[in-house]
Amino acid sequence: MFAADQASRGLGIELLKTGDGSAVLRMAVTASMVNGHGIAHGGFVFLLADTAFACACNSHGPVTLAAGADITFVAPTREGDVLEATAEERTRYGRSGVYDVTVRRGDEVIAEFRGRSRTLGRRAAEAEERS
Repeated sequence: MFAADQASRGLGIELLKTGDGSAVLRMAVTASMVNGHGIAHGGFVFLLADTAFACACNSHGPVTLAAGADITFVAPTREGDVLEATAEERTRYGRSGVYDVTVRRGDEVIAEFRGRSRTLGRRAAEAEERS
């Protein structure tokens, strides 16, 4: 799934590790990601966390999408910062799941993200693969 993710790869996001319900990704904050306050736009931090979430919830095999997500920004980031997002599965039940992602700059927590996933039914997954 990550190999086909043009948006994330185009921003320089690297997949460092993936496992059963987990993933670790890295992204460097570039000049084009900085807003008018001189800090990274929160949307880019969210995108990194969301990509880690996607890699973790799709690690089981079936096509799985976000049903919802929220993020708490803990500290600002600036151009040149290297961020690492670690996603961990908390629970799966039926076709749904809950995943937590921590975004760090070194040892410092930058953001906490919680994603809710939904695995597509067979017909929906087949239609998604055809599009």
